Amino acid sequence: MTHLTKRKILSLPAVYPCEAISPDTLLSSLISLCHEILAKRVPGMYPIHRQAILEAIREVGLLSIFFEEVYECGFRRLPESAVVCLSELHFAIQKIGFLLHDCGQKGAQLWILMRSDLVLSEFRVQIRSIATALDVLPLEFIDISQEAKELVRLLSMQAWTVEIELSKCDDLAIRTVRSVLNQFKRGVNPDTVDLQRVLDHLQIQNWSDCDDELSFLEQELFSNIEDGHNNEVPFLGSLTGFMLYCRVVIFNSVEFKRVERKEPMTRATSIDWLSPDGLQCPISLELMTDPVTVSSGQTYDRASIKRWIKSGCLTCPVTGKMLTSTELLPNLSVRRLVEQYCHRNDILIAEPSTKHRRTVDKTDIPFCVASAGAIRLAVSFLVCKLSKGGTQERRKAIYEMRKLSKSNNFHRACLVEADAVPWLLYVLSSSDPFIQDNAIAVLLNLSKHPSGQKAIFQSGGLGLIIDIIKYGLKVEAKQNAAAVLFYLSSVEEYRVEIGKISEAVPTLVELLRNGMYRGKKNAAVSLFGLLDSPENHPKVISAGAIPVLVSLLKCERSDIVYDSVAILEKIAERPEGTIEIIRSAAIARVVDVLVSSTSRSGKEHCVSLLLFLCKNGGDTVVSQLGRMPALMAELYRLVTEGTADAGKKARSILDLIHNHNEADYPVVVLPIQIHDRVIHAL
Repeated sequence: MTHLTKRKILSLPAVYPCEAISPDTLLSSLISLCHEILAKRVPGMYPIHRQAILEAIREVGLLSIFFEEVYECGFRRLPESAVVCLSELHFAIQKIGFLLHDCGQKGAQLWILMRSDLVLSEFRVQIRSIATALDVLPLEFIDISQEAKELVRLLSMQAWTVEIELSKCDDLAIRTVRSVLNQFKRGVNPDTVDLQRVLDHLQIQNWSDCDDELSFLEQELFSNIEDGHNNEVPFLGSLTGFMLYCRVVIFNSVEFKRVERKEPMTRATSIDWLSPDGLQCPISLELMTDPVTVSSGQTYDRASIKRWIKSGCLTCPVTGKMLTSTELLPNLSVRRLVEQYCHRNDILIAEPSTKHRRTVDKTDIPFCVASAGAIRLAVSFLVCKLSKGGTQERRKAIYEMRKLSKSNNFHRACLVEADAVPWLLYVLSSSDPFIQDNAIAVLLNLSKHPSGQKAIFQSGGLGLIIDIIKYGLKVEAKQNAAAVLFYLSSVEEYRVEIGKISEAVPTLVELLRNGMYRGKKNAAVSLFGLLDSPENHPKVISAGAIPVLVSLLKCERSDIVYDSVAILEKIAERPEGTIEIIRSAAIARVVDVLVSSTSRSGKEHCVSLLLFLCKNGGDTVVSQLGRMPALMAELYRLVTEGTADAGKKARSILDLIHNHNEADYPVVVLPIQIHDRVIHAL
């Protein structure tokens, strides 16, 4: 009954006891299993399938009495046939335990309801398995009381005759859900009374409960997409749409404190004892940003273990055991520890592009007609609340928009189509930090979609976004606004218009100079994008970007250093940029970065920057580089060991240095005649 989180819902991986198991060990395990199941008799734990669940728990309780008496009185004289029957009971009770866990799993109630046929079928099978095992149990050879034997016979008879059927309440809830889904297909808003009836039946009492359901359904949805089980996708997509609509429309407020508690907790204490080695993938020896567990129980980073399996290796790399399944189950506990460790040590981790992190490129189209209808109706509702609602309604609406747009392209497209962008820009001027922060976060998500970029630009949003970078009420809002400019700068027309705004580049440079890590990062990539337009080069230089970038070459964060070098490289492409870089005394620092860098891309940017400086700066730069022994050694190393591009550019710099040295020290030809060259033998 352990490791319940390492399996898919309604997969029941029970294991038969080994043939050589001793009767006392088997009985001890049976008693322990029964006690675990009986501990699940918690009032209100099972909103649905109560009749089947209560019957299963009742039978397990009676079996527990029988097992305890056998253990106390007669296990030493158990015949082999009795041990076989007890092993069958052990197998069936394990499966009942899994079933009960799944039926009580928080967040999975709608899925369990709509899979009632499968759930009830499993209960019938396991209860009949108990009946079969009890029928062949040789009671006459087991030394227990007559009352216990009668109990077993009665239980066997009841297990054969009990009816496990769908209750009327469950049936009504199922029919209501199907009716609502049909309304979604037609683009009709369902009656909220019907929705509330279903939620009450499932004991979904607040926004957070609803969000738990939605998170579970999305995980199942992307799991099936990843595994190629496309037949399940429309079904799961429709349930996702149903629950999303309920979360948006039914609940008027978000338990924001509870939402915050979902983030990694006790950052200051829970990882004090943690060694980073324990969070490294045994294969890649890197932090497991997307940890998954294989059938052996070992945890690896998803990308590494997938490559291992695809290469034909079907053994566990650590234990050497054969993998009974190639299924990869996300290890959320390890993921949470990695997040806490990275947050504590100020390490960035990328969102893993996996099924459980909502792979964005798989969300361009809706998963089914009902899902599309539900999302469009929900988005329309949110835009209405944002445009006409009071402060609390706007707070709720804008938070929902942020969650909707976070990693789903279809959701983003729906928000743009519903004219959410003008209203999001409108509320940027709000004095409520929560509204402003979430509005710019939604705009950031929408700026990742082509239609969102167009809507922001056409709605006159450029100036408003720059104002947020400069005057935003929260640091996060400023950082996200800079990121919006980065995505908009990917379109030539937009980056030209951004450059025309007098405050745009200076504001980004100021954020680069004084911002926190994320602010510096977003400002850097935005400036890098703007430099793709030649007319923006003089604006970046005049805004004082070069001294700031040069100072960042000593930053402790290597990614900031490499970003700074990349921007300087772009600036150095033009002669006026090279002149300003030389004036800032950047060459020595760039060389230091090149020599100390362990990043191939970082070295490539450095050597490319130095080559531009040599070409545009002439002998002054070349002679300075030639007097740096550490640089010369590094250039030779790049020629022999670096990437093709880095090696080629390093060779070009070496040629320039050698040509310069030859010009400074011309070869003196002595007037020696051929006949003077005599070798005298000693």
